[in-house]
Amino acid sequence: MKRILFVDDETKILDGIRRMLYADRKRWDMQFALGGEAALQACEQGSFDVVISDMRMPGMDGATLLSHIRDRFPSAARIVLSGYSEAALANRAVPVAHRFLAKPCNASELQSTIERVCTLQDLLSTAQIRQIVGTVGELPSLSRTYTSLTRAVSDPDASISQVANIVGQDLAMSAKVLQLVNTAFFGLAQKVTNVQSAVGYLGMETVKNLTLASEAFRVFPPDSRIPQAVCESIQLHAQRTAAIAAVLPVDAKTRDITVVAALLHDIGTLILASKMPNEFCSARSIATERGCSSFEAEQELFGTSHAEIGAYLLGLWGLSDLAIEAIAHHHHPTRIPHSGFDVAAAVYVADVLAHELDTHPEDSAGSELGDSDRACLQTLGILDRFAEFRELALQVCDVKAAL
Repeated sequence: MKRILFVDDETKILDGIRRMLYADRKRWDMQFALGGEAALQACEQGSFDVVISDMRMPGMDGATLLSHIRDRFPSAARIVLSGYSEAALANRAVPVAHRFLAKPCNASELQSTIERVCTLQDLLSTAQIRQIVGTVGELPSLSRTYTSLTRAVSDPDASISQVANIVGQDLAMSAKVLQLVNTAFFGLAQKVTNVQSAVGYLGMETVKNLTLASEAFRVFPPDSRIPQAVCESIQLHAQRTAAIAAVLPVDAKTRDITVVAALLHDIGTLILASKMPNEFCSARSIATERGCSSFEAEQELFGTSHAEIGAYLLGLWGLSDLAIEAIAHHHHPTRIPHSGFDVAAAVYVADVLAHELDTHPEDSAGSELGDSDRACLQTLGILDRFAEFRELALQVCDVKAAL
């Protein structure tokens, strides 16, 4: 039974939640804490899978509480339930909270959020990895990208489109702005699935605060075990995969989601590199020695891979279910059912094509598909279209190179 902790400084709010979720008492062990100090005491007495806290509380406020939860009980998912939508509160909450809900929150929204978080927790097979992912409040960016963004937001003549272009080049920044813009702090009627639109909704002042005043963006820490070229190759592959996904023949209604999922599909690799550098290097060494993929080496070492790790974090952050599914299964899309050439199939194809261009930038047209990729494409029913997809990839990458 999943254990859920609700935290508020008002007894009547907690009583209202208790009544609202009365029917769920047999599937969830729900506890209620009056204030931050009581919440920490409850966590010390027994672990919780989800902690849902108000933001404005006397003494220890919600951001401070969730910061303690992140540091001391990282396997718990952290959700803010607040009636306030001030930008200052958002800046404080973003580094420590996974999800944001607005008061008043109806039962179905609260139930579905808890259900989704609990399902995501079951994605990861080891408690150790779940704890490590739970400590992530932000992800590292390349120093030159961070420097470019810092200069842009400090330049009174810079446009929001210039800032959006910089953010769109970086995995970590893209994921964070998509997390923030889709929170209750902004109250948008529908999910934003386009990085440029997300930056536009946030506005220059919010992005400036994220860059200069909060912990939401940070530079990849220097590490002698991980050369800068490795970090740059992760970013380049992500950008190339997204560019290819943008020209594949997917449904227009899901194109933005497809491009975002393609951009962020390897974000789990950033988590491993920044949070588990020794294990990250071990997986790379095994892959090199055996001639296998890093995905296979990670499976052997951890019992899971960067695909599931990245999907778990982004799912906690509230990204689209279609994007999360595509990211989690981008190495094995045949594990899930498909409806034509959908988001997951397109991200898989874009990833395969981007890897071809990574390996053979001058002659990817002559690349031979591996047996596993050929079998996968055959199962998906798109093997006979792969040459067409490859030609599209070559065209878009030739155009980007010319620019």
